[in-house]
Amino acid sequence: MNTAERQPSTVIDASGLILGRMASIVAKRLLSGEPIIIVNAEKAAISGRRLSRLKEARAFLDIGHPGKGPFHPRRPDQILRKTVKGMLPRRQPKGQEALRRLRVFLGVPRELSTVEFSTIPEVHVSKLKCPYFTVGELAKEIGYKPVGE
Repeated sequence: MNTAERQPSTVIDASGLILGRMASIVAKRLLSGEPIIIVNAEKAAISGRRLSRLKEARAFLDIGHPGKGPFHPRRPDQILRKTVKGMLPRRQPKGQEALRRLRVFLGVPRELSTVEFSTIPEVHVSKLKCPYFTVGELAKEIGYKPVGE
């Protein structure tokens, strides 16, 4: 694909968006050929009670052989990326191409600070009627240590 033909990327702010619902919409848009950049990955929300979700996450992380894998992401941006990846047909060429069109960042990178962000209003946490917590909180509980802390 030529740089002149290249479609401009859509920048989505994940702050206050429900992780799974956002990932399914992003996966559909990636499959249609749209390049997407997601910022503020650590501020995406996971619905449900915190303790029950943490218990599920810890049980999932214990699966596998110590030191030999499978290895699971602990960084918020990688958790979000893996969630979207799970909703793509990753063994088919169209799914692999779609995943290449996805970029996920913690916070807002300097080069994207002047770009206008879009959001997905139908997946905002205000639609939830249950408790929720952020992907950043989950990541810290399962072993992620941010650089500044």
